[in-house]
Amino acid sequence: MTPPAARWAHLEVVLFDLDGTLIDSAPDLGRAANAMRLDRGLAALPVEQYRPHGGSGARGMLGQAFGVAPGDAAYDNLRQEFLERYERVMHDNTHLFDGVAEELAALDAAGLRWGIVTNKAERFALPLAAALGLSAAAIVGGDTTGFTKPHPEPLLEAARRLNVQPSTCLYVGDDARDITAGRAAGMATAVARWGYLGPHAEPSSWRADIELLAPRDLLKALKVA
Repeated sequence: MTPPAARWAHLEVVLFDLDGTLIDSAPDLGRAANAMRLDRGLAALPVEQYRPHGGSGARGMLGQAFGVAPGDAAYDNLRQEFLERYERVMHDNTHLFDGVAEELAALDAAGLRWGIVTNKAERFALPLAAALGLSAAAIVGGDTTGFTKPHPEPLLEAARRLNVQPSTCLYVGDDARDITAGRAAGMATAVARWGYLGPHAEPSSWRADIELLAPRDLLKALKVA
C-alpha cells in the first residue's frame, strides 16, 4: 500500500461524477436522440455535436436534437420519450474512458475507497455501473436524495453512506456544477478535463483544487502510483 502524498494524508474517499468523468455515454445518449429525430423525418446529428452536452442528460440531448428546453410546451413529452429510448440502448456503446480502470484499481491498491455521485437517475446509473464493472463503495443518483448537483446534498449523502466526514473526501467531475457542489459540501475538488465540460467552459475559473488532463493525473497528484 502506497500512502497518499502528504497534502492528501487526510483523504479517505474519492468520489466521481459518472458521465464525462468515468464513462463516455455520449454515443448512446446521442443515439437515443437521433432515433427520435429519424422518426420525425429529420437527419441524424453527429455524435460530436451531442458530446459537449452529455453531462446534461436529457436536457442537453433534447436541446441539441430539437432546440427545446425545460419549460417549453413540448419538453416533458419529449423527455419521457427520450428516457425510454435511452434505457433501451444505454449499454450498447457506453464505455469507460481510457485509463479509468487503471485509476480505480490504483485507488483500491492504495486503500482509498471510491464512490459515484451523479445527476443520472438510479434507474440508469445503477445498472450501467454494474455492467461496466464499477464496484463503487457507494452510488448516489440524481433521484436518491431529492436534490441534484450543484446542490451539495448528494455528495453529503455519499459521505454519510461511507461513514466519513466530507472534509476527508475529494470529488472529481467535468462540470462547473460538480465543483460548486463539492466546494459547498466542504470537499476538495478536481476537474476531469477529458470529460464533456460543455460549450464555452472555462474550468480554470471553477476554483477546483486540481485540474486533471487524464485519469492517471489523479494518481500522480495523490502520489499513489
